[in-house]
Amino acid sequence: MINYITRQSHKPLIVIPVILMVLSLLYLGVFGLNEGIDLKGGTMVTLDVNPSTTSNQITDNIEKTLGVSDVKTSIDGSTATVEIPVDINQVTFEQKFSNQYNILSFKSVGALLTDASITQIIYALVFAFVFMAATVFFVFRDIVPSAAIILSAICNLSIAVGGMSLFGIPLSVASVGALLMLIGYGVDTDILLTTRLLKRKEGSLDDRAENACRTGLTMTITALSAMVVLFLVVIIFIPAASVLEEISAVLIMGLLSDLLSTWLMNLGILKWHAERGGKH
Repeated sequence: MINYITRQSHKPLIVIPVILMVLSLLYLGVFGLNEGIDLKGGTMVTLDVNPSTTSNQITDNIEKTLGVSDVKTSIDGSTATVEIPVDINQVTFEQKFSNQYNILSFKSVGALLTDASITQIIYALVFAFVFMAATVFFVFRDIVPSAAIILSAICNLSIAVGGMSLFGIPLSVASVGALLMLIGYGVDTDILLTTRLLKRKEGSLDDRAENACRTGLTMTITALSAMVVLFLVVIIFIPAASVLEEISAVLIMGLLSDLLSTWLMNLGILKWHAERGGKH
């Protein structure tokens, strides 16, 4: 497989991540992305429940009684954490549920990131991409590697966010942090590839591509394995740790998309550029 990617049909492979990116953006545009309670605000309640009670039973009961939707419940032993995406009056909640559950805590969660803050995050991401491109251009003195790295990072994020929409992972403080980590990791593998391909002189272009691919795949698969283990541990043993679940899920999708965007698209673009007389 590595031999096929690095030595043979690299041009057609560029299309695969591009198609996935377009499909992800289309899906995101149609179905949107849910916002977590820490972004849009709401109510968080901790309940002491019967160990035989399931999260679906609690969710259905609260949604029907309060007339709300998108309630999320996680249970750890006899403790249930309920997230309600609207502001609920504490007295009203206690009147309706005090006979059914022992209410351990009740708090209204204000929106942590306002629209202005989200706009600033977008600006920060844009500036990060611009400065990354400028740095790469300064190092390699070539516009194509700079553009390839930016395109790869955009592709990586687009597929990851599309996966979040597909699997119902909300945009929260945890998932935003995971997406920011993906930018750093994706650029890291892209820089590795670009350096090996365009800066080093040992061996042929295909040899350098294969060497970079083996190193990069080892790095990504190692990180991916760690995230899969973390995700399974959280799901099986500590289901109440929703933050860890969201971070690991986003990173898993992002690392998978990084494999495609770096070793299919970016590698193909750089080899095509080098074969056409680019700097190498």
